[in-house]
Amino acid sequence: MILNLFNANIVMFYTMNKKMKVWSVFIAMLIFAVGCNAKSATTANAANSGKTIYDFTMKDIDGNSVSLSKYKGKIVVIVNTASQCGLVGQLSELEEFYKKYQDKGVVVLGFPANNFLGQEPLSNTEIKAFCTKNYGVTFPMFSKISVKGDDIDPLYKYLTTKDENGVVDAPVKWNYQKFIINKDGKVVCAIAPRTTVKDQEFLQNIDDLLK
Repeated sequence: MILNLFNANIVMFYTMNKKMKVWSVFIAMLIFAVGCNAKSATTANAANSGKTIYDFTMKDIDGNSVSLSKYKGKIVVIVNTASQCGLVGQLSELEEFYKKYQDKGVVVLGFPANNFLGQEPLSNTEIKAFCTKNYGVTFPMFSKISVKGDDIDPLYKYLTTKDENGVVDAPVKWNYQKFIINKDGKVVCAIAPRTTVKDQEFLQNIDDLLK
């Protein structure tokens, strides 16, 4: 009887030990899989963060193709504009800022968009005339695009998505949201629509990049 109990204990111990080994192998495989996925995600983000605005070619307000690599080595401010928006007065401020800073290597790029309450109903030709006549705009203006939604332009998908720009998720909240781009063509930050180019928050970012 004692021998039978001894044998039974040995069998039980062997069975438990076998199950523990199986669980150990399973857990090890799970940890490895999670690690691989994390590594893959990190690698993907690193690859995507290598993109810059220089990878994009856009149509200017007259319909001509313009590679944004044209602005290599410059600090770029990208802003979505709208002629019928209550913030349209910012066009004057943007122009004033552009004239003051262009000799320091700063450029403003305007991208008209009709994504918010239909506040940019004009054609590209009409937009150009409106901005020039009413606000004296001389900084580069581009053809109307979409800055959000299913038809978002690839440039704005890059600007607003961390997986694309490697820095920040910053969906466009309203007209006149600004993106500051450094001299390497990469996103530095997004500035809220109501924060103007005269505000210290905005100017501090520009001054830091000029140092």
